[in-house]
Formats: sequence, C-alpha cells, structure tokens
Amino acid sequence: MASYSDRITLLKNEIQPLREQLIQHELYKNINSLEELTVFMDHHVFAVWDFMSLLKSLQQKLTCTVTPWMPTGNSNTRYLINEIVTGEESDVDEAGNRTSHFELYLRAMQQAGSQAVAINNLFNELNFGKHIDEALIIADIPLAARNFVQHTFEVIGNNKNHVQAAVFTFGREDLIPDMFVSIVKELSQQLPDKVDILLYYLERHIEVDGDHHSRLAYQMTAELCGDDDSKWHEATAAVKEALQTRIALWDGILTAIKAPVSLEG
Repeated sequence: MASYSDRITLLKNEIQPLREQLIQHELYKNINSLEELTVFMDHHVFAVWDFMSLLKSLQQKLTCTVTPWMPTGNSNTRYLINEIVTGEESDVDEAGNRTSHFELYLRAMQQAGSQAVAINNLFNELNFGKHIDEALIIADIPLAARNFVQHTFEVIGNNKNHVQAAVFTFGREDLIPDMFVSIVKELSQQLPDKVDILLYYLERHIEVDGDHHSRLAYQMTAELCGDDDSKWHEATAAVKEALQTRIALWDGILTAIKAPVSLEG
C-alpha cells in the first residue's frame, strides 16, 4: 500500500510535463511593457477570482457553513480548509491592512491602469441573479477566460470532493515562474507607482500559497482520496484537464497581446 507522500509524488510526476508547458510558456517572453502586462491582468483576474470560488465551494462541502451547525466531515480536513480560507480571504496588503488576495489583485490592476471592466461586468450580471454561464456571455468575457472559468465551475458542480480538492491543490499550485517575477520586478523599477502592488501580490502569493498552503492542500487531498486507487486516478485525470485548460488560457492571452483587442470598451 502506497503512503500518502508516495501518492502525492506519483501525481506530481504524472502532471509534470503539463506544468513544464505552463512554466515555459511563450506568454511570459511577450510581457515586456505595462500595456502588455495589463492585457495579461485583464484575463488572469478571472483565474484569481474563480480560485476563490473553488476554495469557498470546498469549504461549503467539507465544513458546516449553515445553521443549525452540525459536525461535518473529517476534523483534520475542516481545519485545513478553514486555515487556507483565512489566508486567502483575509490576508494583509502591502500596508498591513486585511484584504483578500482577489481584492489585492484588483488594486494591482487599478494601479497598473486597468479599469477591470470585464470582471466588473461579470459581477454586475451575477448580482442581477444571472447563472455563471449566462453571465460570462452577457458580460462579454474574453473567450479564453470564459472557457477557463466554465471549466472551474464544472469541477465545482461535479460533487466529487477529492477531485475538487486535487484541482485546487495541483491545478493552481506554484505556476508563477521566476522569469515572470523578474519581469514584474524590472517593470516595477521603471514604473514603481504602477506595478509595486502587483509585485507585492506575486511575492505574497509565493510566500503564502507556495509554502504553507501547499502543504495544507496536499494533506487535504490525501485525506479525501485516502487509499482508494480510483479516487487518485480521478484526481490525476482532473488535474491534467485543469492544467490543459490553463495552457489554453495562456494561449488566449498570448494571442490578445500579439493582436490586442481592448477589454475596456
């Protein structure tokens, strides 16, 4: 019987070729100006947002979030997911104020000069009660971002906690290459009043998500998959699909940068 650490290692080995495609993606070599960076952010913000949706869905499924309260699920898993939620939803910004990582990213977009029209349009439609699929179309979300979000909500809707946890853990983990951080640092030196919030976001993301939260998420996935081979196989297949969807998002952003279409109109 394989240990949990062996299972995690095997899964990581299975998905490594797709991770390499993402980390080595041509997109990063084409972000060399503030304008190109804002095109990236106008798309990437949807991945930041639906990451939070994936996380909160896990919290709803793995803990009790309604009244009357009842003990729900495994206590270790409850602890793990609640600690991750606290860090993602109530972290600190560059001034030490409490904020979610998503709200921090929106501030970074604003500082860089983006009006964040597309994501705000989506929120308006959702506030009007539209279903996510309808809202994505009405709000005129870029196709690559729309497909990415739709895939995430398909994962949320499949009601398989081990699959959702694996996609959360391995489909988003440690995908910011050093090269991109270096590019943002260089832009920050040239334009410190335009990019320093994004640089803080990236460094904070790496510090929190790339270390402590990754270990917690590994434990959560292992708890949910247990010793069930079929669950580990399902989890691995789902993570591969999630990474392929992320590659398609990166392809779409690269196309938008090379042939820019305004997202502000």
